Amino acid sequence: MSDTTTVAGTIEHLDPHTLIIETNVRPSAPITPAFVQSIKENGVLTPVLGHRSDDGQVTVRAGQRRVFASREAGLATIPVYLVDANEATAERIVQQMVENDQREALTDSDRAAAFQQLAFEGLTVTAIARRTGTKQKEVKTALAVVENQAAASAIQEHQLTLDQAAVLIEFDGDDGIRADLIQVATTDPAQFTHAAQRARDEKARSKTKSDTEADLAGRGYLILDNDPGYYDTEYTHISELITTDDQCVTIEHIENLDGRAAHVRVYADGETNVTYFVRDAKAAGFHTFGGSQPKSGPMTDEEKAERRILIANNKAWASAEIVRREWLTTLLSRKTLPKDTAVVIARGLTVHRQAISTATREGNELAHHLLGLEPSGYFENDKLAALIKQTPAKAQHVALAVVLGGCESVTSKQTWRYPSPTDADYFALLADWGYSLSDVELIVTTEKAADAEGNAPAVSAEPGDGD
Repeated sequence: MSDTTTVAGTIEHLDPHTLIIETNVRPSAPITPAFVQSIKENGVLTPVLGHRSDDGQVTVRAGQRRVFASREAGLATIPVYLVDANEATAERIVQQMVENDQREALTDSDRAAAFQQLAFEGLTVTAIARRTGTKQKEVKTALAVVENQAAASAIQEHQLTLDQAAVLIEFDGDDGIRADLIQVATTDPAQFTHAAQRARDEKARSKTKSDTEADLAGRGYLILDNDPGYYDTEYTHISELITTDDQCVTIEHIENLDGRAAHVRVYADGETNVTYFVRDAKAAGFHTFGGSQPKSGPMTDEEKAERRILIANNKAWASAEIVRREWLTTLLSRKTLPKDTAVVIARGLTVHRQAISTATREGNELAHHLLGLEPSGYFENDKLAALIKQTPAKAQHVALAVVLGGCESVTSKQTWRYPSPTDADYFALLADWGYSLSDVELIVTTEKAADAEGNAPAVSAEPGDGD
């Protein structure tokens, strides 16, 4: 007696363009021109298998290649054998995943496609995670990836990880940034986290800048693409101007003037700065301090190049700081710390005692943040001490957080230009522990700290986006 269960269904002729494709656990091979020609001449002779959802959409479970070929061949309809979705399908997919993992590990792209199929069969994220032995966060990430066309295409075509593909979702509509991130992921994956954070920060700065400019334009200001600078003869900065009664010109004085202009900067840390100008100060009734103001000459090409490096590296440093501190938080959340932790603590309390003592004297806020604690208030008991009392096994974690927080607290956007011996030692340690230094952080370890100040590049004193 056969144990094969026959599933009853119906055949309908449907437009192939209206069908939803259910991806196999391992994606099918692409269709060939010969296969398309055969479909064009003979039609689809064997019905594809599918099922209709409550909203009327028909999803193809088997026969995806025939659907793609019929679309390319221009067929109006193809035969579809419709059956009900059932639990057996979900079980089949789970077993497929297990068997593939045991024989040859599935790629992240394969696993994401399988999770999508299981979700389609009605399994919740919790059920998928439980039945496949996967963390819920990973399942959620995978489902988000396969539901985004650009991310789903990238993870399959470039074999990205789920986390890398998920980052691409953040940049929908910006093909340039996505292409840059894919390039980093496929050529230098250790730098992907840094590249992603720089892209996030630049996107945030761009939005802040555009929002501020839109507000100013709505108030009648001409938006200047570049800061005219003190050498400009067309526009005058309001800080150089005084009124007829010798009052400093303010924004209120020019709010309703014709010829008012503004330039918007967003610094590396996200802070916005707006400078205001007047095109014809004399016509507006203003004059400069002392009757005139000497103009300095424009920057040389060399100064401009140095300026670009300064701004780019300051922005890169701000982004790297976010990645680095997240990495430190993860490190301190681990049950087992690096083997040389005791030595690192001892060196921190001796060789780098100045940085540690300064941070400790001021409450070492970073040590609290790295351990997931709110900093202690001035009149509060120290929360680090309370953590040790409550969980004595965390004593070494607290001590390491104090040292790392101290070393981290003395870093700033000036560090890549003027690294100290503590900075060089600190970043070399992080690299030894597995942290992927960004390009701007590598400068700290490659420059000899003792010679850093003498070798630092000269930069313009004018304020800029990177200052």
